Amino acid sequence: MMTDSKLASTTAAAVVQAFEGFVSEFSAATQRARERFENREWHGAANDATERLELYRRALDTLVAEVGALLGERAEDRRLWIGIKAVYSALIARRHDPEIAETFFNSLTRRIFTTVGVDQQVEFVHPDFEMPQQPANNSFFRTYHASTSLEHTLAVIIDDAQFAVPFANLEHELVLAANAIAARLGELVITPTSATIEMITAPFFRNKAAYLVGRITDSTGQVVPLVLALLHPEQGVSIDAVLLHEDDVAVLFSFTRAYFRVAAERPHDLVWFLKTLMPRKRVAELYIAIGYNKHGKTELYRDLLHALDTNPEQFTIAPGVRGMVMLVFTLPSYDLVFKIIKDEFDAPKTSTRRDVMDKYDLVFQHDRAGRLIDAQAFEHLQFRRSQFAPDLLQALERDAASTTDSGSDTVILRHLYIERRVTPLDLFVRNAPVEAAHAAVEDYGQTIKDLAASNIFPGDMLLKNFGVTRHGRVVFYDYDELCWLSDCVFREIPAPRNEDEELAAEPWYSVGERDIFPAELGRFLGLNGTLRAAFLARHADLFNTPFWHDTQARIQAGELADIFPYPPGYRLASHATR
Repeated sequence: MMTDSKLASTTAAAVVQAFEGFVSEFSAATQRARERFENREWHGAANDATERLELYRRALDTLVAEVGALLGERAEDRRLWIGIKAVYSALIARRHDPEIAETFFNSLTRRIFTTVGVDQQVEFVHPDFEMPQQPANNSFFRTYHASTSLEHTLAVIIDDAQFAVPFANLEHELVLAANAIAARLGELVITPTSATIEMITAPFFRNKAAYLVGRITDSTGQVVPLVLALLHPEQGVSIDAVLLHEDDVAVLFSFTRAYFRVAAERPHDLVWFLKTLMPRKRVAELYIAIGYNKHGKTELYRDLLHALDTNPEQFTIAPGVRGMVMLVFTLPSYDLVFKIIKDEFDAPKTSTRRDVMDKYDLVFQHDRAGRLIDAQAFEHLQFRRSQFAPDLLQALERDAASTTDSGSDTVILRHLYIERRVTPLDLFVRNAPVEAAHAAVEDYGQTIKDLAASNIFPGDMLLKNFGVTRHGRVVFYDYDELCWLSDCVFREIPAPRNEDEELAAEPWYSVGERDIFPAELGRFLGLNGTLRAAFLARHADLFNTPFWHDTQARIQAGELADIFPYPPGYRLASHATR
């Protein structure tokens, strides 16, 4: 029989081994992204991205069983786990990714103990290792000095990226890219020849694109983001766009996009660099954006705890139309919302709790096309009762009693989703200036089209189910009726055969469970006057079956749509035609 010390050491070593196995598989899936891009294997790239999302859960499932067999009846011995944690901390001390390793341990112990709130003894509530304010070394990026010309410097940057396939029209695109950079530097009164360019060595891959990410600095300390967006059509690789503003790079790394695949030996260093480009983004969001979504959740929770410790505000019911499926609340000055599935759904909703959770899982695994908000699921969170407004407490106890444990001093929420807060579209168009409201309505139509191109049909198209981000982009966040577009049957409304059918209060024709009548969509939008006119000017085709049938045909043919994370005017091809 092993001593406690030996058992703790053996268990900690098993956890480290499992973590290293996960990291190895994660890295392999990440590294395949370059080969997929070079070979134009777009479906393979999509499959790799989905597979990588499942690696963490699979590693934990195996580890939980292994630890259970190893510890037996002592699997929930808290005193033993204090020792396991101490040994594990020592074993990961020299790793380049200790923060990711700590989160992996937390995931394990929360599975075993079903931890409510946090447990300092058996999880890393606060990091054991103080991460440096700046990277210990700068080997993950290269430095360039534009002492000759921007075109030459960009050519060297492209050459250093070491793509194994040729560019189709590189010299011309280098001129266009250099002109765009020079114009941006001119706006900031930065002389190109005095600027320093620092580029992250590893390309960022997502969908059918690759991105070279870096920054331009000068002696005054100004930081200008620099992102080269690369595509690989049949003719060869091309520089499609150059992003040079913080907001544009923030949209590229948006919470509405699939996660990047980028090699990161030291994830903390990479996040530090990205934070200099997007200082307003949370560290949590940056970890999530590069695929470390579990650690991103850890950072998000720490951020929330800090906000609650420093903010006297209470949680309140979120503004907007009350949800029929979800109870949504927020902290007024905090840009997140918290969503809990209600015990009973308002009529005419017929879905179940499991159905709703499955829809959120679908959104997590699917390409979000820049239009679906990434939601992070949390379990067994504990808060002080005083942190909830009375009407919210009443709503939780009435509408979500199965998920809420409300005591005299604490409130425990067994399951909820946390996501970025946006302004509900119905509220936005009601209060925004006319021009902004029209732009939002037009983007609302484009949102529906982008979702359709990615094989998603929103189901419920009411404006209250869409929101507007701080960048003015319209996104969708109500997932309970979301479904695969390819599963829908889009039909024309049959003409009535007689006067009785024409005057009938109910449809005179059969309606299948998956039937959609585009001609009827207009009455669900809730748009009137100039807003409706603005929508129809751009998107009247949404009310006709040919649009939907054509989109389904392209999906059936295996087409993966190009949905760019930047405006059409940013594309260098558009510059060339001016």
